Amino acid sequence: MIHLLDSRLHDAVLDTFEATFGKRPADKQIQIQTTRAEFEGDRTVVVFPLAGMAGGPPHVVAEKLGEALAAAHPWIVAYGVVKGFLNLTLSNKSWSNTLKDALTDTWGFAPKGSKSQVMVEYSSPNTNKPLHLGHLRNNFLGYSVSRILEAAGHDVVKVQIINDRGIHICKSMVAWQKMGNGETPASTGEKGDKLVGRYYVAFDKAFKAEVAEGVARGLDPKDAEAASPIMQEARAMLQRWEDGDAEVVELWKTMNSWVYEGFNATYEDMGVTFDKLYYESDTYLLGKKHVEDGLAKGLFFQKEDGSIWVDLTEDGLDEKLLLRGDGTAVYMTQDIGTAILRFEDFPALDRQVYTVGNEQEYHFKVLFLILKKLGFAQADQNHHLSYGMVELPEGKMKSREGTVVDADDLLLEMRSTARDISDELGKVDEFSEEDKAALARKVGHGALKYFLLKVAPAKSMMFDPKSSIDFFGNTAPFIQFNVVRCKSILRSVMVQDLAWSSDTPMDSAERTLAAGVLSFPSIVQEAAATYDPSLIANHCYDLIKAFSSFYQDHPIAKEEDDNVRQLRLALCAAVSTTVSNGMSLLGIDMPERM
Repeated sequence: MIHLLDSRLHDAVLDTFEATFGKRPADKQIQIQTTRAEFEGDRTVVVFPLAGMAGGPPHVVAEKLGEALAAAHPWIVAYGVVKGFLNLTLSNKSWSNTLKDALTDTWGFAPKGSKSQVMVEYSSPNTNKPLHLGHLRNNFLGYSVSRILEAAGHDVVKVQIINDRGIHICKSMVAWQKMGNGETPASTGEKGDKLVGRYYVAFDKAFKAEVAEGVARGLDPKDAEAASPIMQEARAMLQRWEDGDAEVVELWKTMNSWVYEGFNATYEDMGVTFDKLYYESDTYLLGKKHVEDGLAKGLFFQKEDGSIWVDLTEDGLDEKLLLRGDGTAVYMTQDIGTAILRFEDFPALDRQVYTVGNEQEYHFKVLFLILKKLGFAQADQNHHLSYGMVELPEGKMKSREGTVVDADDLLLEMRSTARDISDELGKVDEFSEEDKAALARKVGHGALKYFLLKVAPAKSMMFDPKSSIDFFGNTAPFIQFNVVRCKSILRSVMVQDLAWSSDTPMDSAERTLAAGVLSFPSIVQEAAATYDPSLIANHCYDLIKAFSSFYQDHPIAKEEDDNVRQLRLALCAAVSTTVSNGMSLLGIDMPERM
């Protein structure tokens, strides 16, 4: 982790090495680390990469470099050499002066719009079922990456592609026609997305029953699937939809409107937003046009059944279907159209980031390669933010079978659990009912978001709601509790302006806190560059854990020495601001009291 003081030290080492040895190293050759606990010092310069350039043994080069640094920079008050490692002790004044820069509300954030425009896609649901646990990780990840990119200085456009057409949509429509008896969200009191999802499950049950019946009659399983009457109805409905059949289109609009109303309620509960929505029903036609153009140019080929394919075998992949023989589109068709349309809609766009699970890694390799074959200028300006699945103890979730953890139910469960814990502890007895509900939302939703974001995106994870809301360990409630403690300390002394002598001594625990605060801007930049919110999450945890230990051993508001008290209050304020800013990038709010 590089913080402001490390950056200053980095430049000092570069300049001093050049002045001492007559050669200037590359930036990457300067390696600065936290000094190990068993040695004296604050920061260690790894000299091995510099020894060859200096023309001497590492320990000799380290000795000369340390002597020169101490002579040229008074804020480097001592040095020691251990083999090829140069340990430096920095002055109290250097730590204090740098810490003062961190006492601002926007600490760690770059000026908005100081970097390129980036589009982040997330959520992107099908309109045939409600959102579930997997969607929660997707939404929290995509939204958090958007917040982090913005904090790093990028102009961010948050979008989703709503998969509102295709065979899966028609399955729900056919099932509702056959079994729904005209019921609606208004007549049942059911959220629209859940009502439609119920018919998607009903379709699958009916389809499996028909296949089993066909197999019992002696049909091959694949032939039984093809002969399934309900599946044939769904395929026929898809064709009618693409042909613009008025009755089918009207039913499609009606059922999708039910789903959108349900989705919007869930998004509001999640705390995620979008700047622009794209619909597959709009973009698939543009995708079909580009596929047909590619066929005319000889980039793609057509099979005897009329289907259009791309041959990617020379690129180490395989053949990929782009249009079915009956002219209906596949996911790839609309993704081609959507990618091109977005760059047209946003001419200043530097790149697109697709937040999609790792089971679609092959899909995006193919998509980006097809865009390149089509001669699309921005083909290389796309990134698949691949993430692992959220698994359950009993196995994978399956929407068709209804074995999913519903997003609405889970959010409610987390709020309820947080409320129960607060009530049991008896620390919110004086809160109004409104304040209790607000606290339960911040703690419950924060616990869930943090649990899903503290793991690096590429890793799969096992969902455990109980451990996520624990008030001890690497959890949001632990972090929230200690931030509230910071705020309580600061309220108790009615802090206005903090002022302390720059020469006030700082012990190792205080320097650890200062280092954690000062490294936050570099963590934000690293998280933005790698699309990894877990770096922010775990930095917040490490910093607040260090503060928790510090709090046990160091008086803060009751410290008798005024300079020391002011310094410790400043550390308390800086930790509170830093962690609050970091958690806000995860979409997590910090309570004032709990």
